[in-house]
Amino acid sequence: MKLLFMLFLLANIANSLFTPNGSNSNRFMASEEGYQKWLKAKQLGSFKQAFFQKAKNKFKPCLTIKVNKKLSSGGLITVQKALNSIPVVNNCRVIVSISAGTYREKVEIPASMAYITLTGAGADKTIIEWDDTADKMGHGGHPLGTYGSPTFAINSPYFIAKNITFKNKAPSPPSGALGKQAVALRISADTAAFIGCKFTGAQDTLYDHIGRHYFKECYIEGSVDFIFGNGLSLYEDCHLHAITNSFGALTAQKRESLLQETGFSFVNCKVTGSGALYLGRAWGTFSRVVFAYTYMDKIITPGGWSDWGDKNRDMTVFYGQYKCSGPGADFGGRVSWSRELTDQEAKPFISINFIDGHEWLPRS
Repeated sequence: MKLLFMLFLLANIANSLFTPNGSNSNRFMASEEGYQKWLKAKQLGSFKQAFFQKAKNKFKPCLTIKVNKKLSSGGLITVQKALNSIPVVNNCRVIVSISAGTYREKVEIPASMAYITLTGAGADKTIIEWDDTADKMGHGGHPLGTYGSPTFAINSPYFIAKNITFKNKAPSPPSGALGKQAVALRISADTAAFIGCKFTGAQDTLYDHIGRHYFKECYIEGSVDFIFGNGLSLYEDCHLHAITNSFGALTAQKRESLLQETGFSFVNCKVTGSGALYLGRAWGTFSRVVFAYTYMDKIITPGGWSDWGDKNRDMTVFYGQYKCSGPGADFGGRVSWSRELTDQEAKPFISINFIDGHEWLPRS
């Protein structure tokens, strides 16, 4: 950021060498004003997604694979076997249709296997579950870590999931426990959509790691930082449910630079549950989270937000509410470094343009 300001300053000095006396000061003020406007635009979000490539999704299926726990019904009996049957480098839309049942398995989709759609028989009927935690030892004799703990991990672009539950069954840890992060799903790829899905766990349920993501009519349950990562994601019509009896946090967004076009936006959602819940903790120095048209139960702490114990982040985070409702939405007691957004400030966050959805989301 300082480098950019220096560029503005150097440009101004260069101009002054060829400018009549008396106009140098005005030119400098104009440059400084332009720089400040640029900073404000980046903080609020220009959302042109200069750091993301233009998305080119594919929706017409070329193959359908059925998964069924009953051998007599035909198809494959595990989700991972179905994925393993797809070419490692996949260039067309593949539908994996998963019948009702609880599939106890740890699943990962490689980065080269794009255009995968998983469809279940209903989020309450089709469940994929496992129980790894960050402190559990992996095959190499080292702890899995949070990144390696997911029940379901996605590393490929253009992924879609519909009507499935992703669950981490690890017991809910006591407050402050170390190494007990237990991720239900990690999405580490661009352009992923989740429709009518459930994500259940406790600490660190949904790892919204990197990329542009869309969550529609989903249920997300957890205790501490149960939606976390550095994704650029829109959550629409979702139910967010806390299961802590002490202090918890709904989000931990990890935007680390003013130049990163990432953040979480929750639109027309519902926040319920137990305990005392922060809307978010500033995992990243420039953490960015917005709640709009969202119902908040009385579990939300009056201050609303935590700076992760670093007062310097009070000056860099972007935390906002817009036309929220419910007993937990009262803005009167919020920390001074959060904001009640104006119509203009809220506009970039409350449509699919926030994630360039018009480029890659299915029209339906």
